[in-house]
Amino acid sequence: MSDLSHLLDAEPVVATAGTDMLAESIEQQGSAVSRADWRPPAPGTEAALATLAADGRNREANETAITRMLAVRPQLVDVSVARDVFPEMTDRTFYHAGPPITWERASGPMRGAIIGAMIYEGLATDPDDAEAKAARGEIELSPCHHHRAVGPMAGVTSPSMPVAVVDDHAGSGVAYSTLNEGLGKVLRYGAYAPETIDRLRWMDSVLGPVLHAVLLRRGPIDLQSLIAQALQMGDDGHNRNRAVTSLFLRELGAALVDGADAPVEQRREVFRFIDGNDHFMLNLVMAAGKLGSDAAANVPASSLVTVMARNGTDFGIRLSGTGDEWFIAPAPPVDGLYLGAFTEDDASPDIGDSTITETVGLGGFAMAAAPAIVGFVGGTASGAVRRTLAMYEITVAEHPMYQIPMLEFRGTPVGIDAARVVRTGVQPQINTGVAGKIPGTGMVGAGLVEAPMECFVEAINALAAEVR
Repeated sequence: MSDLSHLLDAEPVVATAGTDMLAESIEQQGSAVSRADWRPPAPGTEAALATLAADGRNREANETAITRMLAVRPQLVDVSVARDVFPEMTDRTFYHAGPPITWERASGPMRGAIIGAMIYEGLATDPDDAEAKAARGEIELSPCHHHRAVGPMAGVTSPSMPVAVVDDHAGSGVAYSTLNEGLGKVLRYGAYAPETIDRLRWMDSVLGPVLHAVLLRRGPIDLQSLIAQALQMGDDGHNRNRAVTSLFLRELGAALVDGADAPVEQRREVFRFIDGNDHFMLNLVMAAGKLGSDAAANVPASSLVTVMARNGTDFGIRLSGTGDEWFIAPAPPVDGLYLGAFTEDDASPDIGDSTITETVGLGGFAMAAAPAIVGFVGGTASGAVRRTLAMYEITVAEHPMYQIPMLEFRGTPVGIDAARVVRTGVQPQINTGVAGKIPGTGMVGAGLVEAPMECFVEAINALAAEVR
């Protein structure tokens, strides 16, 4: 029998896996512990995971889907009007964030945004009139994602709103988003105050037409290049867009100064508006993300996530291999920092299509590139790095263009694999704004949240049933 007494000659290091109880007990006794973040597969997915592993097509399908996603080169080509780019949109149609929802089930900020949009469109005279007409079914609601579009927070797009047109320079598709209003009492957070409506009307009468004229003069703007540069300047592409907005304004500057076939004072207004809105580029980054995620859709047997979206009531995902089917769970609360006297009691559950950024390797997946983001959403700089590192466990690739200096210019984790999510127990990390739960409140904070595991369990079981 070998002599094991020498094992006690040095300070022991204990390795643990699974539950933290043992690790914590050993640490309390003063010993070092190396923790392995291992968890069993999500309950009820064992058979589905075995089916996908045995089938063999899943890995190849995921490679096809991620290749398509990463091949897209998004560029801003125009700013148009919603009714002109969505031929199926009527004067009473409103697109919204997240999975399908009815007025009866709509969250507070969603209702607030719909009320504001109805007043803006002249379909209602005041909030009470808007609520009554919506309750009677006088408007039609449809998810942005069903129309190649995305909308932040409540995400409401109405017929008169200016929308960004983003396409692939190789011609693989097109995606749309509204233009960003800024922070505070804005429609996307469910506000409908007079100043909210006035800003929307200025955006459709001045901002949209001026940007349209600028783009006609200067030509398309390469969004992917701007996003890639911004990640190396401290942005994450979701809640921190200061650098990319500055880069965008620089791209516009010469055309604005040269004329852009718009009155001088209007051009000045546009410059001041974008310059004063650090979040202006969020919507354009989202449209770029939508373009990439749509390119990865509809690959049979693929477990790649192509949509993560929330409407304040439900959180929903889609997989490449299951097409247009939604897999839905209750929208979770957000762990956040709150503005002024607001608290978590004032907050709506998670809401918005802005999780498209996480879907394509930005936002919560790129927090290591933006340690300053914790001042807005909470947490610590080291925690931001840990969140990014964890996301490599559930993704199939590293983005070749979106690189993180903090991680030796490693590409951001991209291509969420639903099978890896349920197998590892690691949930996608999201950083997000927080809307007030009472219609009309507006923004109350920002924070961090995890995509619900229930969505991924349901999705993987559905995918496995298709490949059997």
